Amino acid sequence: MAFDKKLLEIVACPVCKGTLILNKDSNGNERLVCRFDRLAYPIEQNIPVLLETEALVLSSEELEKIK
Repeated sequence: MAFDKKLLEIVACPVCKGTLILNKDSNGNERLVCRFDRLAYPIEQNIPVLLETEALVLSSEELEKIK
């Protein structure tokens, strides 16, 4: 079972309260990305981990690749 995309309508970045984008990393793992804060939040067992301490800071190059 994959992450339910309907949740994107109600979840927000915990840092800026902005929109999150569902994305896959280079290994194919799903994550939620905040373009404004350049943070990628992991999704573990179909549950988003929306903790700033668990987020990966994205480089400008990585951010440009995200649609």
